[in-house]
Amino acid sequence: MSRLQTLFRHSTEAVAAALMAAMFATFILQVVVRYAARLDWVAVNMPWFQPSSFGWTLEFCLAIWVWLIFWGNAFVVRDQDHVTFDILYTTVPPGVRRGFAIVAGLAIAVALLASIAATWDRFAVLRLKRTATLGDLFGDWIRMRDIYLIYIIFLIAVPLRYFWAVWRAFRYGVEEPVLPGVVPPVEGRQGK
Repeated sequence: MSRLQTLFRHSTEAVAAALMAAMFATFILQVVVRYAARLDWVAVNMPWFQPSSFGWTLEFCLAIWVWLIFWGNAFVVRDQDHVTFDILYTTVPPGVRRGFAIVAGLAIAVALLASIAATWDRFAVLRLKRTATLGDLFGDWIRMRDIYLIYIIFLIAVPLRYFWAVWRAFRYGVEEPVLPGVVPPVEGRQGK
């Protein structure tokens, strides 16, 4: 199972890296077009290099950004990478922390799963809407639904992660919180 998890993690990170690379390359293209197209010799020798032909780059960057945010939060970002307000959580005994983890995990998972139906209904409208400029690049088939489909994937993946965390908390308990600046005691060594 560990090998499969590692392969899945590396694959999802590779997709996120590819999205970042595509967004960065498009951004560089925007900069080159913005400044190079102003040069007279470029406009004369490269008529295809007109800024009006590259309007799609802004919408493409925005679409990639949406995918990157929801893909990253669904598959790449770990729980310990999130900012948390855990003053109460770190001060209570392990049994109460386990209860907090189970209740919070179930609440988040159920809330996200409950929102899928309403979100899917909204997608019925988005399947009709075309993008403003991406049709110039990809053709007329791309719709707004295709851009925001990653949100449905997010609404499925995150609850699965929280159900897994709830099961682990129920079965094994929760880990002791690591407090910054506090050295944890070493087992087998008596303190004085």
